[in-house]
Amino acid sequence: MNRLKGYDVVALGFMTFALFLGAGNIIFPPSAGMAAGSELWITAIGFLLTGVGLPLLTVVALARVGGGMDQLTSPIGRIAGVALAVAVYLAIGPLFATPRTAVVSFEMGIVPFTGVSDMALLVFSCLYFGLVLFLSLTPGELVDRVGKFITPLLIVALLLLGGAAIFMPVGPVGVPAPDYARAPFTKGFLDGYLTMDTLGALVFGIVITTAVQSRGIREPRLITRYTIVAGLMAAAGLSLVYLALFYLGATSHEIAAGAENGVQILTAYVDHRFGLAGNLLLAVVITLACLTTAVGLVTACGEYFSALLPVSYRTVVVVFSAFSLLVSNQGLTQLISVSVPVLVGLYPLAIVLVGLSLMRQWWRRPSTVFVPVMAVTLVFGIVDGFAAAGLDAVVPAFFTQLPLADKSLGWLVPVVLTLVVAAVVDRLRPTHPA
Repeated sequence: MNRLKGYDVVALGFMTFALFLGAGNIIFPPSAGMAAGSELWITAIGFLLTGVGLPLLTVVALARVGGGMDQLTSPIGRIAGVALAVAVYLAIGPLFATPRTAVVSFEMGIVPFTGVSDMALLVFSCLYFGLVLFLSLTPGELVDRVGKFITPLLIVALLLLGGAAIFMPVGPVGVPAPDYARAPFTKGFLDGYLTMDTLGALVFGIVITTAVQSRGIREPRLITRYTIVAGLMAAAGLSLVYLALFYLGATSHEIAAGAENGVQILTAYVDHRFGLAGNLLLAVVITLACLTTAVGLVTACGEYFSALLPVSYRTVVVVFSAFSLLVSNQGLTQLISVSVPVLVGLYPLAIVLVGLSLMRQWWRRPSTVFVPVMAVTLVFGIVDGFAAAGLDAVVPAFFTQLPLADKSLGWLVPVVLTLVVAAVVDRLRPTHPA
């Protein structure tokens, strides 16, 4: 029976860390940290729950069922499962997350040297997605290309940036913004949505599994073990990066006053502290982080849609890379504004799906629990998505009066109550095959 060597396990963990560490992981913690101010650590705890804890649980849940969303969604039926999977893959693929990696790389790595230019963005995105396409065409070699070469460079650069943020702050911790002063934990929890890592974890499971199998590992128990170990390594690395960037943002309010996003905060800090050398370091960090995530997302989409549709993996990868290139040229602000309502609507579904999957052994007939709970979650996810898009007029008043509705968590109480009822019904019914 084949087993991975220690070096290969570390490389797998590095690859997993690099897949998750992308645009959102770099730009959102500094902005949340600046807004949180003296409420920094409470906000960070909430952020780590959705930005690290949920993705880790998702990787564990996927490893236990075999690494793919098909197995995870099987209790809700094929049609519903495919619909959810397609929505998740498109959101973290060509519609939002993948194009965002290119735009953030450009704005943080190139703009400080060239200035803002539509032509420069077009040229950069063509080169960027050309490299993404090249790395994505052979998914079995991701461990070698990403885990053993690209990620070590990324980690060294992050150590330099994170160490500077912690040991060389540019000012004292600032005053929290009103929303963060009132509910720092909840704000951090919701800010963690923006990383898209829980949705990313739903699709990275198959990428990690493929990487393990490419090393000759076929025993399901070992695949599960190595996947979980890789997830734990990635979670530890992400937590350290987030905490450092939170602190950087919280102590940068004097030099980045009026900053609209994390890109501007990071750029201001690096330029103030390191000048040209810092800008070069930041360009390396951002480009490597975004590139590895883009490769993972394109690879995952290619493997899923080539299995779902009568098209080849190569065709899907080429089409999605080209579409992502087009979307990326719409600009970062536009991408973020459009993605927020979609994420607010999808995240409750992902959270509940993972939670139910981790408790799957408790249910006599999983579909009895999964179907009603996921259906209720879908309704409230749609409502919260409309609210986040500013379409409050179409949201019935009933939904706005629920507990936590003002914090985009109105789904929580109804879903828990539905779960309790469904669990009781499941226990009262005779045992049937799952």
